[in-house]
Amino acid sequence: MKSLFSRGKRNSRPAKIMNASILRSSFERRTVLIGTVQGGIGILLAARMGYLAIAENEKYRLESESNRVNLTLIPPRRGWILDRNGAPLASNRADFRVDIIPERLKDPEGTIARIGALLALEPSRIADIKDKVAGARGFQPVEVASGLNYDQFAALSVRLPDLQGVVPQRGFSRFYPTASSVGHLIGYVGPASAEEYEKDPNPLLITPGYKIGKDGLEKQFEKELRGVPGARRVEVTASGRIVRDLETREDIQGEPVRLTIDGPLQDYAARRIGLESGSVVVMDCRTGDLLCMASMPSFDPNSFSDGIGSVEYAMLRDDERVPLRNKVLKGLYPPGSTVKPMVSMALMEQGIDPKETVYCGGGLRVGNRVFGCWNRRGHGAVDMAKGIYQSCDVYFYAMAQRVGMDPIAAMARRCGMGQEFPLPVTSQFYGTVPDPEWKMKKWGREWQTFDTVNATIGQGYMLSSPLQLAVMASRLATGRHVMPRLTLDTKPKGFDNIDFPSEQVEYVRQAMSDVVNGPGTAGRARLPIDGVQLAGKTGTAQVVSLSISNGKSGPWKYRDHGLFIFFAPYDNPRYAGAVVIEHGGGSGAAYPIARDVMTFLFDPAKGMEALTALEKQWGGTAQQRLDARYAAYAAERGAAVSRPPRRDEEIFDRVEAEARVAAAQSQAIADDVIAPRPEANPSGTPPVSAPVEPPAATETQAPVVPEAAPAPAPVTDGGTAQ
Repeated sequence: MKSLFSRGKRNSRPAKIMNASILRSSFERRTVLIGTVQGGIGILLAARMGYLAIAENEKYRLESESNRVNLTLIPPRRGWILDRNGAPLASNRADFRVDIIPERLKDPEGTIARIGALLALEPSRIADIKDKVAGARGFQPVEVASGLNYDQFAALSVRLPDLQGVVPQRGFSRFYPTASSVGHLIGYVGPASAEEYEKDPNPLLITPGYKIGKDGLEKQFEKELRGVPGARRVEVTASGRIVRDLETREDIQGEPVRLTIDGPLQDYAARRIGLESGSVVVMDCRTGDLLCMASMPSFDPNSFSDGIGSVEYAMLRDDERVPLRNKVLKGLYPPGSTVKPMVSMALMEQGIDPKETVYCGGGLRVGNRVFGCWNRRGHGAVDMAKGIYQSCDVYFYAMAQRVGMDPIAAMARRCGMGQEFPLPVTSQFYGTVPDPEWKMKKWGREWQTFDTVNATIGQGYMLSSPLQLAVMASRLATGRHVMPRLTLDTKPKGFDNIDFPSEQVEYVRQAMSDVVNGPGTAGRARLPIDGVQLAGKTGTAQVVSLSISNGKSGPWKYRDHGLFIFFAPYDNPRYAGAVVIEHGGGSGAAYPIARDVMTFLFDPAKGMEALTALEKQWGGTAQQRLDARYAAYAAERGAAVSRPPRRDEEIFDRVEAEARVAAAQSQAIADDVIAPRPEANPSGTPPVSAPVEPPAATETQAPVVPEAAPAPAPVTDGGTAQ
């Protein structure tokens, strides 16, 4: 046992000696180590704080400021669109409005319902807002209402902390004083779409309350009309409540655009079209100024700019008279007998003596077909002047075969048909001037004699727009290459080019004067103004075969178009124009409108007297009738209509496609024997009392030709030139 205890003592470690000196030394080493670490950390923190305070000072100062201060853009006021006399066709008016930013809404359904209750919105309007919010990009503002009164604006403003994503504001909205009278011409504005923002990622485009041009001149002059935005800095609390205004930089309004349009004449012409569907174009022969480009029925651009509802859009979409189509630029029609003065110019250019006569016995055989004249009894011996003022078809059938189609087609183009004019418009259809080369290229078929016969009376494949007809009238009246212009800062063009010899111009002028003031087909178009005589040419265009309609009765879409080209005073032309009435039953629907429009131009008081009497019979002005139609439509179908397209481009595409289909309707009978139609009284326009005058010649129905007509030509692409 002893030896065991002895070995244990030898292997054990010696005990560590601890005293005060050793403990103090150990503590001091640890203190230095910890102090060094703490000092390093302190130096790092100080360096970081110094970096943040000096190098990053501007960054964090701005972030701090942004928490305290909100900076918002102020949408600029759009430039005004003015008529030739400086009167506004599109202006701005101060109002209160409210928008919604979808991505900021916490409870979209509840918020919209609450806003609807506060503003007393109709259920259809609330449904429209919900649809727009559901389909909009998160950042894209959705307009709820504009034109609010102060009480409504205040009721929303005091509840803003509970209405996240709702943006009430004071600003300016677009206003069109004459409403539907300028709908097609001026266009309208609206919030930028997501596609438009992607093309131009400008923060201004997603600023609540800012709108851009969507159609018409509003779109075409967007750069000029768009101003410079302002800015507003306000101090806010953490919840977003405004404490005080800090600084405001005013916006700069866009530049005005001054048109050649005569505002009162534009409004008068639109209203005078009345219950019909059609267009009126008036030009200044001396400058080419477009004084009037009225297309009716139309739409109220104020509704589109405020965000058109589903009920109103459905009413416009379902109307067979297509109020969304600009008929001045996108309406294509067979010009009918309005081309006869132009054809006469081509005949004289080819050496035809205007005094040479053709016997009209009521028709003319061409090959194995008989082409009738509108006067079944015939006109007897007919020279060129009588062929114009009596609108004898047989004269032009015979003479056109002698010269062929090529010189007639060339003259038509010189007179403006088939042409596209350099105007600031989004698009225009330019119709068809057919000739042998065109037919072979388009249809792969040879030109036939009957093609010339049909074209020489403005039927067959020939198509033109009301604007082209007005240009043709101005060039025939002056003998010069008048070019239309739409803005006053555009230099007049074409007046240094003389298209026709003066003696030929004078001859055609006199013949067109006799249409109205002599033994012609439009005696009721005489102006009730001493010393001013109107000259013109009537036209009735067949759109379907005789087996479907006689052109005067039956379904509206099967009735003939009525046309009238004109200028005045006839001996010293100052104004020229065209009236086209869709499916009006004949030229009798067109020339009374031309008469009243020109009466207003020379004597506004007398013109307004006639219009006032008519509007009492029609049930009010064009805008009043549109409002009444909307109220009736909404009451009948308001709960069962589909929403409008989300993109304006869908509307434009649909309207353009429908216009092309409508233009192709008349070309489907291009190979048929055209039986010239009789004149017809205005189908929807009550006649105006006029002074007693000698009876005018009246076109009567041509006899039906027994020979079978070939199958209709295939539907074309809407008449655009190829």
